[in-house]
Amino acid sequence: MKYPTNYLKLLNFRLRNHSFTPRNLLHTSNTEGPQLEVKFSNGRNLIMTAGKYARFANATAVCEMGDTAVMVTAVSKQKPTPGTNFTPLVVDYRLKTAASGRIPTNFFRREMGPSEKEILSARLIDRSVRPLFPAEYRTETQLVCNMLAMDAVYSPDVLALNASSLALSLSDIPWYGPIGAVRLGLCDGEIIVNPTRRELQSSQLDLVVSATKQNLVVMLEGKGNVVLQQDLLKAIKQGTREAQSIVSEIERLQKLHGKEKRPLEQITTVGEEISAAVRSMSEMRLREIFQDASHDKISRDVAVNDVRTNVIDKVWSSYPDTEPALITDEFNRFCKTIFRELIFETDRRCDGRDFDSLRNISCEVDLYKPLHGSALFQRGQTQVFCTVSLDSQESAMKLDTLSALESGVKAKNFMLHYEFPPYATGEVGRVGGVGRRELGHGALAEKALVPTLPNDFPFTVRLTSEVLESNGSSSMATVCGGSMALMDAGVPVSSPAAGVAIGLVTKYENNDTKHLQDYRILTDILGIEDYLGDMDMKVAGTRKGFTAIQADLKIPGIPLKVVMEALQKATDAKAKILDIMGEAIREPRKVKKDCWPVTERITVEPQQRAQLIGPGGINLKKLYVETGCTATTEDETTFTLFAPSQSAMHEAKEMIDTFLVPKERIPDLEFGGIYTAKITEIRDTGVMVILYNNMPPALLHNSQLDQRKVAHPSALGLEVGQEIQVKYFGRDPVSGFMRLSRKVLQPTTSIIRSLNKSNANDVQNENSPSTSS
Repeated sequence: MKYPTNYLKLLNFRLRNHSFTPRNLLHTSNTEGPQLEVKFSNGRNLIMTAGKYARFANATAVCEMGDTAVMVTAVSKQKPTPGTNFTPLVVDYRLKTAASGRIPTNFFRREMGPSEKEILSARLIDRSVRPLFPAEYRTETQLVCNMLAMDAVYSPDVLALNASSLALSLSDIPWYGPIGAVRLGLCDGEIIVNPTRRELQSSQLDLVVSATKQNLVVMLEGKGNVVLQQDLLKAIKQGTREAQSIVSEIERLQKLHGKEKRPLEQITTVGEEISAAVRSMSEMRLREIFQDASHDKISRDVAVNDVRTNVIDKVWSSYPDTEPALITDEFNRFCKTIFRELIFETDRRCDGRDFDSLRNISCEVDLYKPLHGSALFQRGQTQVFCTVSLDSQESAMKLDTLSALESGVKAKNFMLHYEFPPYATGEVGRVGGVGRRELGHGALAEKALVPTLPNDFPFTVRLTSEVLESNGSSSMATVCGGSMALMDAGVPVSSPAAGVAIGLVTKYENNDTKHLQDYRILTDILGIEDYLGDMDMKVAGTRKGFTAIQADLKIPGIPLKVVMEALQKATDAKAKILDIMGEAIREPRKVKKDCWPVTERITVEPQQRAQLIGPGGINLKKLYVETGCTATTEDETTFTLFAPSQSAMHEAKEMIDTFLVPKERIPDLEFGGIYTAKITEIRDTGVMVILYNNMPPALLHNSQLDQRKVAHPSALGLEVGQEIQVKYFGRDPVSGFMRLSRKVLQPTTSIIRSLNKSNANDVQNENSPSTSS
């Protein structure tokens, strides 16, 4: 058989340049593919299969628990992207409505752009797998997490994370995995591994732990309902231990069916001579900059940039054949080395603080009168302005079908929106829109504050956080400022909440982070300490316990000992921050502000419900248009009124009183009953009568006035105000008018004639002469 020339050219191109050659296919003879099963201590099993679907990808894995199944494909280009100095990893996570047997409710009835939940789940996976890529890896890689089936019992994000680990381990993509991930809950003091959705709704903790072999923690993310420190540490330890079962099973499968890892492309670097020149010209100047505590963020960056520009120009002038970008990379590597070495040598940080000290903190509340609640939180050069808006329960955010299915929550009455404009870092950029970073930071701060809010608060709360200055840990500053703004708005929070970011600088060799040579834990890190350090652990909570935690690493895992030390330092720092916040506001405001909205619950009689709502809801619409007040139905007789001010509430209640004016009870008329009717109007067709007060007049037709044929009521001598007897025959089924009759109460013509004849005979007998017997 002869193939077309174009087909052969295409086949040769794919064999040369792509990764899906026959020798790279994981399985060609068995369509089911290899499978592994992980049994957890609570009896819940995790099943993972590889090589069954999407075999043109470098590797594909399917992870199942219960009836939820997630497929993850790992695809990487063959050649590195020129000019890239980072790992170009992209994670796409999509929740498909078809996986749950539903149809999208949007106009097009198909999946559109990623939702907030999908973006947050993609970030969760990215932060777990990224630290295990080699530092020299520069090839574009994409993980696509595709929902195959979802049963609303188990969360698919952790399944996608484990499937990503299996796919990367079995592929030829260089990666230092595998990792394992578990979700942990806490009910009645007992840790639950991989809890169901129902169990999570009553759980005090929702924590995801990603770990690699030798019990090294790679990523933490969770929220808690004021979880005690010992319970959090217990959950992290158990999660790390449970993850080892997943790691060992993936390693076993990798040895049997995994592809050989492709060799790393050598990164072009400068020679030793140029490297020595960069060091000699920049070392003393960089040391001086990083030890000068008088520098702030801007001045330090300017000083380092001046050194960078000067060194690159001089070295390039001496070695004109070298690319300036390579000299820049060498300077940046050396700058990072000097910054980290000084931390170990001096036991001081670049701003002069010791490892446990906080930056200067200042707080203000109640900044502008029109705002329901406001606060300004300043920590060093990180400044956050928070505002609180209170609105009716109708303003709660309705969740999409899949988010509601997974979380069990149909609407959110608390929203935190985080904004990071470009001027916060002195830059020029696009203003508006929400990026992945804004969504992630806002979601973390929201998790930290939700446990402090009351469950029965009658308002919908929107908290906005605008970062005005940023030099590290703006999300934790949002927690502090947001908690104060809520108290300023009179929201009865259970207790204030605060957050702090903990950093880490380590020394190790050959990627062996299990046996660290040395390390330093940094409290309340700066932006440069986050960028040049090894960890950014954000911890938030109240004095009693934790409400949110998120740990991101740039190294392939850290021992549990380091995690425990970092959490202890976060606890100590959190208490100090709460003391400073207490000087500005200690508890929710009790004295009401003039601008505060008000809410009130009213009860009506069942028969008054229709009067309040009005035909087609016209009364409620009129209430909103004229007073700005909304009425929300709670049950058949109870309504919740929301008004933007107390004066609006008074006006709205006056309108409601007019809607509910008590009316005279309508008497029950008996079919066939005889009633006294009062004539209110004389018409050509009959008379208008009423049977009781406030009754709409009803027509008594001429045909029902008398046994005789009547052309006009005046022939009978009827007048307005005269009372007559009528008989009631119900209402007409078509028109609804009353059916009344007067003539049925009068004797018929034949009876009248017989009576008249009988009377005449009686009179004749009386007048005739009597006869004697």
